[in-house]
Amino acid sequence: YPPVDTHFYTPDFRVPREDFYLVVSALVPYKKVDHAVKAAKKAGKKLIVIGEGPDRKRLEKMAAADTVFMGWQPDSILRDHYRRAKALLFPGEEDFGIVPVEAQACGLPVIAYGVGGATETVLSNETGVLYNEQKESALAEAILAFEKLALDAEFIRKNAVRFSRDRFVMEIKAFIQTKTSSFGPLR
Repeated sequence: YPPVDTHFYTPDFRVPREDFYLVVSALVPYKKVDHAVKAAKKAGKKLIVIGEGPDRKRLEKMAAADTVFMGWQPDSILRDHYRRAKALLFPGEEDFGIVPVEAQACGLPVIAYGVGGATETVLSNETGVLYNEQKESALAEAILAFEKLALDAEFIRKNAVRFSRDRFVMEIKAFIQTKTSSFGPLR
């Protein structure tokens, strides 16, 4: 697995969760941000979108009045939103998906389309909700199902630490050591 900066992306349990959902993504068609925009509107939930791309104008036209498009933001602002949001919406299909792990490292639950990397990083009904049809109606239903759950932010964080940089370095060193053992130990 690729590494995630779990030293920077941390929870701040003094900061209360607020009543908004979050999308962090490039605004391009294959990311399916339109599903999140439509699902939030259908479910009557406030949405904040952090990201930029050629789909922005189209997405803004379909969004509810309380949807906020912030463009790209520095990591400190991103972390602040991970700490305050109710959940991250992740409607696209990715091989891995760094964003859901960054969010979980901040104790933030993830509502994700249940294919690809999300199935390895999000534990359904423990660190978020996975839904099975890549449609905005399925995402809207997943949001409503999520609202009934009580998830543990500390457990969500612990799940993300499985993908830390420290783990990555340890596994890479072990892999290289097994392939080069005849050369002696790595320093």
